[in-house]
Amino acid sequence: MTRFALIVLLALASVRPPSVGQTAPDFRLADQDGKAVRLSAARGGKVVLVFYRGYW
Repeated sequence: MTRFALIVLLALASVRPPSVGQTAPDFRLADQDGKAVRLSAARGGKVVLVFYRGYW
C-alpha cells in the first residue's frame, strides 16, 4: 500500500457522518453549467441534490 493511500484511509476513518437533525457541513459542487455552487448560499432554504449519470 502506498503512503498516499494509507493517509487517505486514515483520514476517511476519522470522518463521522452527521447525525439526524445536525446541520449539514458546507460543501461546493458544480451545477449543470459547470458553475460552482456552495451549500451555505442556500442557508435557510430547501436543497434537493439529484445525482444522475448522463450519457451525451
